[in-house]
Amino acid sequence: MEQNHILENKNRSPRPIRILGIAPYKGMKAIMQGLAAERDDIDLDVFIGDLEQGVEIAQRNIHSNYDIIISRGGTAELINQITHIPVIEVALSVYDILRAIKLAQNYADRYAIMGFPGITENAHLLCDLLQYKIDIFTIHSQEEVQKTLKELKRQGYRMVLCDMITNTTAKRLGMNAILITSGTESISAAFDQAVKLSTSYASIKAENNFFSDILRNSSHYTLVLRQDGEIFFSSFEDAHTFSLLNVLKKELTNVLNGTTLKFFRNVDGTLYSFTCCSISLMDRSYGVFYFTSSPVPLATSKYGIRYSNQQEAEDQFFNSFYSITSSAGNLQATINNIDQTAFPIMLSGESGSGKTQAARIIYSKSQFRGNPLISIDCSLINDKSWNFITNHYNSPFNDNNNTIYLSDITALPENRLRQLLSIIIDTGLCRRNRVILSCSFQAGHGIPSKAMEFVNQLSCITVHLSPLRDLINEIPTLSSLYLNTINFSMTNQIIGFEPEAMELLKQYDWPYNYTQFKRVLNELALITTTPYIQANHVATLLEKERSTFTSSIIKSKKSEADQNVNTSASASDIYPINLNRTLEEITNEIIHLTLERNGGNQSAAAKKLGIGRTTLWRYLK
Repeated sequence: MEQNHILENKNRSPRPIRILGIAPYKGMKAIMQGLAAERDDIDLDVFIGDLEQGVEIAQRNIHSNYDIIISRGGTAELINQITHIPVIEVALSVYDILRAIKLAQNYADRYAIMGFPGITENAHLLCDLLQYKIDIFTIHSQEEVQKTLKELKRQGYRMVLCDMITNTTAKRLGMNAILITSGTESISAAFDQAVKLSTSYASIKAENNFFSDILRNSSHYTLVLRQDGEIFFSSFEDAHTFSLLNVLKKELTNVLNGTTLKFFRNVDGTLYSFTCCSISLMDRSYGVFYFTSSPVPLATSKYGIRYSNQQEAEDQFFNSFYSITSSAGNLQATINNIDQTAFPIMLSGESGSGKTQAARIIYSKSQFRGNPLISIDCSLINDKSWNFITNHYNSPFNDNNNTIYLSDITALPENRLRQLLSIIIDTGLCRRNRVILSCSFQAGHGIPSKAMEFVNQLSCITVHLSPLRDLINEIPTLSSLYLNTINFSMTNQIIGFEPEAMELLKQYDWPYNYTQFKRVLNELALITTTPYIQANHVATLLEKERSTFTSSIIKSKKSEADQNVNTSASASDIYPINLNRTLEEITNEIIHLTLERNGGNQSAAAKKLGIGRTTLWRYLK
């Protein structure tokens, strides 16, 4: 038995190299995990973080027994300054840059390549070799990013091909950006380099593993601070670590004086229980904090009611399809003018046209942005939440200097709609708060009469959000920008659409606008295994969309017809008709509506219309 154990130890393969990966975006994390799974010589943990956020991740894991840290670009350079662990940079290859250029070829406006020398040197080489006429701008520090982007914007550039920090800054400045992502070959080369380097480094940290493993396997977290407040050790990897640090630093002096403390703190919505003491090592004292955490049951959200602060609203907007594709660009001038007045705002448009995102950006630019945005979705309001809004002393209607967004107001029943208007007027809600309302309507219709009552009574400024079909020539640009975002989180890097596939997208009517467009692009990306999305996939998916939309419209009109029949005998004959169409379109709508109201009975419908069944059948062909 003992002999078998000795033979087993002799035949045991070397310990895998422990690598801490810090990726600036989700797609790189997925590729790193996929490549690592195919190798038995590395053990990878990977997190997402760029520049300073990446440095924070590295600091939290410095004492986690990693042999090598792998990151990219400026993040790798910054990490190298704060750790003794070897840092390997994932180099951007010529092929990585070529993929981004191919993705940008659908973009109609002027664009450039911008980045640190690691990007631009290869970009110059590639453009010279392939004779691409693309302007290239080199930066050498993070401080140059915003200044250079502002200058490019002033010169008429509308998009940049860039690294992660430039990508984020460009979008904050209202420019489009395509991230130059790292391919499998670049990441695989970094892994190979890590294995070679680690063979001469692995034994140095072996003596620290024992006690670190004991702490990490504990049922609660451990965080050790030096006398200057810097982290010496941490087994806590949650995103709130550095919010937590401010609390612990305030207690550090008492702990270092030899006081054993036990206390609770609510930090960022999480309740922490702390036990603290002081431990000395080589004549130096350290503050040791043992703690556990649990969520705090905060009642910040009720049915149909949501509270957001400025940061949350901005994050929700900047991460939305509406922001990623710069679809809000046409609204910027309107939003700037709106901010100069205190009048309430009525956002109108078809379903999925971006009304909620428009409300968020209006809030984030307003004078009330330091106070909460209270979003009330009228389509989700139930009896309990309605009673809270109208009768409770903590109702948002009783507070001041907030932004209140009442979305989809026409979803309320008639009696509640009248009560809501009365409350807004009687309590002077619009004088005390910034009020934003929204309403939806179908193609070919205008603002519903119920919503117009609010517009007229409250003197609302109306802002119409155009449907996607009015911007059909921008679909290639919108799709390219969103595909670049999808590539962040997918291992399969999609370059674009086949020409026939793009034409199909441009020909489709998009009844649910940006919401539908985003969903379709996500589904196409999911089923695509080639660099270009194929026309047959687009055709199949759009046919399914047409079928679903038609079924939805029939059910909606049937429901409306049933409601009208139940209202009164006179009301059943009333139906709003949009006259801004051809006679043939108006006639067809009347015929189909009459047929639906008669349960599909063609004889009854023909009699109601005063025409023969043959004439009716000819219209229905």
